[in-house]
Amino acid sequence: MDLRLTGKHAVVTGASRGIGLAIVRSLLAEGVGVVGVARRGTAETAELERAGSFELLEADLGAEEGILAAAARIDGPVDILVNNVGSAPPRPGGFASITDEQWTATYGLNALAAVRTTRALLDRIPDGGCIVNIASENAMLADPLVMDYSAAKAALLSFTKSLSKELGPRGIRVDSISPGPVATDLWLGDGGVARTVAAATGADPDQVRKGAEQSMATGRFTTPEEVAALTAMLASPLLGNLTGADVVIDGGLRQTM
Repeated sequence: MDLRLTGKHAVVTGASRGIGLAIVRSLLAEGVGVVGVARRGTAETAELERAGSFELLEADLGAEEGILAAAARIDGPVDILVNNVGSAPPRPGGFASITDEQWTATYGLNALAAVRTTRALLDRIPDGGCIVNIASENAMLADPLVMDYSAAKAALLSFTKSLSKELGPRGIRVDSISPGPVATDLWLGDGGVARTVAAATGADPDQVRKGAEQSMATGRFTTPEEVAALTAMLASPLLGNLTGADVVIDGGLRQTM
């Protein structure tokens, strides 16, 4: 299926690894020119830059100054804005262990980064453009293990819905995607959820991973490529009347209708 994205221009935050990197690759495959923004480049982003149609800008997206500096280096229209950057630090010590500084940092990266990036680039988004915010199943299935992250992603869902109503008359669509557990370093890498929970409970990281898998009807983690494919579909004008929606891809984790 031709998604009719050839020749479009996109900005993707958190583009250097995981879901963000997969989204970059998916959009490039559809003929989109992509500017990625991340704290640091990787061997993968360097390879994509050498191949053409992709540029990585290094910036601290947890701070407004970093976002403004990156936005000032982006030329031309932004037909597609993907607010993907985020982090889900596990809090095995519970609510009382989460400091004000941690709440602020989590909100800054998981909610305010999308707000600030959108505000900085809004004048570059033409009528008919689109914004896709990568939220999380934890926005609805709040989890004390990631309490501040869950609250920040719930705020991102509310922002998505409100903005879709404001920008709808211009034909600018604003949607979100809520993945469940995804097979990235955030869950499975060093310092990820599985290892952090295992260290706090005395369990084995594989046991934590298997427990998460058993909670999903499909019995497996979502892949970054599946989230990326969904992002490209939401960006397509073929879905031109879909806005204000949150699309869940969680392997059947959520039990409610």
